[in-house]
Amino acid sequence: MEVFRFELLKKDQRTAARLGRLKTSHGEVSTPVFMPVGTQGTVKAMTPEELEELGAEIILCNTYHLYLRPGPDLVRQAGGLHSFTGWRKPILTDSGGFQVFSLSSLRRIEEEGVWFRSHLDGSSHFIGPKEAVAIQEALGSDIAMAFDECPPYPAEKAEVEKAVRRTTAWAKSCVQAKRREDQALFGIVQGGVFRDLRQQSAEALMAMDFPGYGIGGLSVGEPKELMLETLAWTASLLPEEKPRYLMGVGAPEDLLEGIALGVDMFDCVLPTRNARHGTIFTRTGTVTVRNAKYARDFSPLDPECSCYACRKFTRAYVRHLLKAGEILGMRLASYHNLAFLVRLMKEAREHLAAGDFDSWKKATLARLRGEE
Repeated sequence: MEVFRFELLKKDQRTAARLGRLKTSHGEVSTPVFMPVGTQGTVKAMTPEELEELGAEIILCNTYHLYLRPGPDLVRQAGGLHSFTGWRKPILTDSGGFQVFSLSSLRRIEEEGVWFRSHLDGSSHFIGPKEAVAIQEALGSDIAMAFDECPPYPAEKAEVEKAVRRTTAWAKSCVQAKRREDQALFGIVQGGVFRDLRQQSAEALMAMDFPGYGIGGLSVGEPKELMLETLAWTASLLPEEKPRYLMGVGAPEDLLEGIALGVDMFDCVLPTRNARHGTIFTRTGTVTVRNAKYARDFSPLDPECSCYACRKFTRAYVRHLLKAGEILGMRLASYHNLAFLVRLMKEAREHLAAGDFDSWKKATLARLRGEE
């Protein structure tokens, strides 16, 4: 039974960018795509209807957080994440690995997996590859991620090499543990900024023939140029007929650069996190709307945006709401930032289809960086 499929529709002539389509049991997703992050089973400040209204086609939910609260058994009893959350379109769940490994003072790594203490109540838990698959199968996402080890940056090569070995071994265990036919399991390429380790990781995972591949361990503190260089090298190693997912990247400029390097899927908390602090995406760069100079600015958040927040409200009003601690301020800013990224990806797809992606990307980046 084939419930997941990726179609490569068109390749750009000047860059490595690709136009594609994901098919899942909960619908189709046009790629390249940005996935809003619903850490606790909700994209912060947004309803499922609002996400659909602004054009989102797929969201990400966080395995670690949902495992701790409310628990995978409860979600399974509710009919899975789609029923539990009210979001009926595709869902990707991460493996929980990144969150577990970020708890450096609260976890102990073993060959079979990781013991860690909950950030909520200090209780002790264990997640390994088999557990990560079982949790995600209980959650019922359309795409699950293999359990991996994400080493910090900077890290010694020996430490990164050890993480690659564990990631490979755990990927094999994930494949063996997989039971659901309606859920695709992606492998995750690690290797830090070391080319030979990235190649080693990619080749080992490709031998397991995953239906898609995550590119992990980037945008974790390394310089931007090094991140893009490593991404270009890694993406070029991966099979053309499979989707490529750059994990945890969401700045507008990084999305455009990633698309040009051959990435199909992205996720990040950045748009909603920035929004809650008053940082707004616009076509000419970010605007910190909480600043005093916007107190009497009666223009839209982004004069070139037609989303609900920009059609109805002004910078001055949203600033007032944020300064007053009103929930609506965070909701409107979040709505706009997500709509901005979703629209940016839609435009990228349109220009890929039209054959002028490279020139559009360069012009868009120049505006975002204030270079015009």
